[in-house]
Amino acid sequence: MKLDTVLAVRPNKTVYRDGNLNIKIFNDNYSKADILNEALNQARIEETGLNIPKIHGVTMVEGKWAIISDYIEGNTLEQLMEAHPEKKYEYIELLVDLQLEMHSKTCPKLNKLKDKMMNKISISELDATTRYELHTRLEGMPKHNKVCHGDFVPSNIIIATDGTPYIIDWSHATQGNASADAARTYLLFCLAGDNDGAKTYLKLFCKKSNTAKQYVQKWMPIVAASQSVKGNEEERAFLLSWVDVVDYE
Repeated sequence: MKLDTVLAVRPNKTVYRDGNLNIKIFNDNYSKADILNEALNQARIEETGLNIPKIHGVTMVEGKWAIISDYIEGNTLEQLMEAHPEKKYEYIELLVDLQLEMHSKTCPKLNKLKDKMMNKISISELDATTRYELHTRLEGMPKHNKVCHGDFVPSNIIIATDGTPYIIDWSHATQGNASADAARTYLLFCLAGDNDGAKTYLKLFCKKSNTAKQYVQKWMPIVAASQSVKGNEEERAFLLSWVDVVDYE
C-alpha cells in the first residue's frame, strides 16, 4: 500500500490515493465505533443502487484504522462551482436532483435520524427549557424512513471524468425525514458564507420536491441545535442563533 498521494487533510483524518483506491486513515483518538459505523453505512448504501464509491475493506495502517474504497477520478461540485461560477445555478440544480434521488431510497438498517437528533439536542449547550421545546417539536414532526446523508454539500459530490456523479462521505447517514436533511444542507451553505447559494438551493429543493418552504424551515431550529454540538465556537454561535428563530424570509 502506497501513501504517497495526499488527497485531503482533515482535523481527524487524512485521505490518500493508491492507484484506484481511496484510503482514509483516521487519527489515534478517533472512535473505533464511529469508523466501523461509517464503513457499515457505506456498505449498506451500496445496496440501494446509488452511485457511491464501493468499500474494499477496513484495516489497520501503521497502527491506525483505515477505510479503503474506490478512488473516483474527477472534480467535486464545489470545485466546479469555483471554476465555473456562471454555472452555479446548474450545479445547485444537479445537487438537488441527486439529493432527491437519494431520498427516493430506503435502507431499513440505518440508524434513525430522529434518534440521532434527540441525542444531540440532549447534549447541546442549550438550557433545559429550550431543549424540552426542541424535543417536543421533533417528536411532533412526521416520521419518514428516507435515506438521509447528513452532510449533503457540493464538496461531497464528485463528478467523474465520464460525467457520472458520485456521492461520498457517508459517516452521517441515517434514515428519516428528507426535509430535515434539506434543512441541514441549507444551514451548511449558510455556514460556508454562501447565503445566495442557500436561498437558491432551498427554492429548488422545495420546487422539485413539491415541499412547502415553511415546512423545511420548521426543521431548521431542530437541525441547528443538533449540529451545534460539533464544530468550532464561531460555528456553534451561528447555529445556536438559529434555534430561537421563528420567522424566516
